[in-house]
Parts: sequence; C-alpha cells; structure tokens
Amino acid sequence: MKKSILLVACTLFMAVAANAQSTDKAAPAAVAPVENKNAAEMTFDALEYNFNTIKQGESVTREFVFTNTGKEDLIITNATGSCGCTVPVWPKEPTKKGGKGTIKVTFNSAGKMGMQDKTVTITSNAKNTPVVLHLKGTVEAPAPVATPAVDAPKN
Repeated sequence: MKKSILLVACTLFMAVAANAQSTDKAAPAAVAPVENKNAAEMTFDALEYNFNTIKQGESVTREFVFTNTGKEDLIITNATGSCGCTVPVWPKEPTKKGGKGTIKVTFNSAGKMGMQDKTVTITSNAKNTPVVLHLKGTVEAPAPVATPAVDAPKN
C-alpha cells in the first residue's frame, strides 16, 4: 500500500512539474543593440609603433594621436596596458566632435628580453570601442659593465 501511494505521489508530482514547464512563458528574445549613427568615433593616425631595438632597462614613450570623427563627444572611460610595464595616460575630459587628443604610452623594458608586442586597450563611448594600440620592438641585453682592471701585485 505504501508503495502504491508513493508511486501515485511521484507520478502526480512529475505531471505537475511537466505542466508548469509547458505553461511558462518563453523567455524574451535578446534585443540587438541599436547602433547610434551619431556616436563618437576614434580615428588614430597610427595604431602601432615600432620602437625597433632598445637595451634592457630603457623606456620608450609614444604619443598616439586620435581624432573624434563621430558626431558626439568622445569620452574615454579606461585605458589598460597588457602588463605593468606598459602605462597609458589618456585625456579625462571629453573630446569634442572633430577634436584631437593623445594617448601617451610608456613601455619600461626592465626585465624584458627579445621581441616585444605590448598593447593598450582603449575603452570609450565610441562606436568602434575597444581600440587596441601596439608598441613593438626588440629588447637586447644591456651592455656589459666594464670593471677597471686590477694590477697584479709586483714581487
């Protein structure tokens, strides 16, 4: 008798659960974001800078120039280097339509060797966000430090 009651209860529970699932409203379809044709747009003179070859421990700084080619003010919300050795400085004030700005990036090669491709990712209200800037080049070992020769003791 207990088994019969348990079987009926399980069957009833499963039927109620199945009915609840079938009566749930379908999830709303994802709405595609509407593109703002008037949005700001960042247009850079160059997205990449090749610093060629430097010695380990040297720093390289490059100013990337951009123009707001959109129709609204451009607001840069963040600029992030790919590592602690790559530090960006960006304008905190909005760049007006047609206005120019610079993002200053400094790469410190201390502890780095060989081919390097460091990036800075720029996030803004522009329709072409994010934008990635590159600093590329080769870091060579530092020149050996010359030590003065010590004369051997004379007998």
